[in-house]
Amino acid sequence: MIFNLFKKTKPRRSAVLLIYTGGTIGMKEDPADGTLKPFDFNALMEEVPELRKFGLDIDTYSFSPLIDSSDVEPSLWQSLVNLIFEKYDDYLGFVILHGTDTMAYSASALSFMLDNLDKPVIFTGSQLPVGQPRTDGKENLISAVEIATSRDLQGRATVPEVCIYFNSKLLRGNRSTKINATGFDAFSSPNYPPLATAGISIKYNSSYIHYPQGSHKAFSIHTGLDTRVSILKIHPGITEQAVRDILLGSGTRAVILETYGAGNAISKDWFIRIVREADRMGKVLLNVTQCLSGDVNMDLYATGRHLKDAGVISGHDTTTESALGKLFYLMGSYSDNAKVKELLEMNLKGEISK
Repeated sequence: MIFNLFKKTKPRRSAVLLIYTGGTIGMKEDPADGTLKPFDFNALMEEVPELRKFGLDIDTYSFSPLIDSSDVEPSLWQSLVNLIFEKYDDYLGFVILHGTDTMAYSASALSFMLDNLDKPVIFTGSQLPVGQPRTDGKENLISAVEIATSRDLQGRATVPEVCIYFNSKLLRGNRSTKINATGFDAFSSPNYPPLATAGISIKYNSSYIHYPQGSHKAFSIHTGLDTRVSILKIHPGITEQAVRDILLGSGTRAVILETYGAGNAISKDWFIRIVREADRMGKVLLNVTQCLSGDVNMDLYATGRHLKDAGVISGHDTTTESALGKLFYLMGSYSDNAKVKELLEMNLKGEISK
């Protein structure tokens, strides 16, 4: 259900749709057991009366039931993109309130599922509930709304991308990762600069923002996702059976290998043998570094070269969250794994520096 919070005397297209999926920003402490539990969305809005000062029409949509960040599934992403598609022409931009634990996964996925986007879709949330005195939720929400409705002198959206706004920084969604469980600087974009920084004013880094080029194509969405992806994190002492179970599992179409450094893994014969067997089975194998910054270069060391020769594809400087969303999207769009592998190495939505 859509609610209009701040109605104007002259009806017009509302500026922003505020979508509440759940998360800490809308939590309140239960006096009985001290745990954080969600409260009514209208009560959340009462905590941020500063939004009225924008003089904007702000509509809200609340998911029911609310979704804890740790319970996020691809079905939520499908619901979000369907909602945005349905309401696309009615708003200048969209702000999605979301739990922090899986926010980077959701922002990454939506960046691939929303095609020919020319409006802002801004994810935000908080580390402290908005009703607490030291909450970071108010500033995050207020700035996200301002960014979602910002237009340039030609009337175009200032940031027509899927982004995360947190702690005074606007980050490209598919370049973001959560780096801090307890601090206000919860998110970082190690391999790509912020699209904007907020101080006394919001400074937009236009040279890093992606704008639609050439003839404008119609906005469209992709809701078909294939989630048969596993993640194998390489670590000292990893067993042959664990590697075999993940790489050769019958229910897995693709595997993201989180490797050391510039894309290195153990060089034991049994490991390379299993990787080659997975490649012969036609599985998509994508190499992503465990490091927060830097990229995969499988030509740098012999261990990386062994993976490349065994059929593993470089993920370059993509995040694990982005790699997962990209694979879900590509595998849902193409049944041919060779096509999926080809597109994995291409920069589709600004997710890799290539």
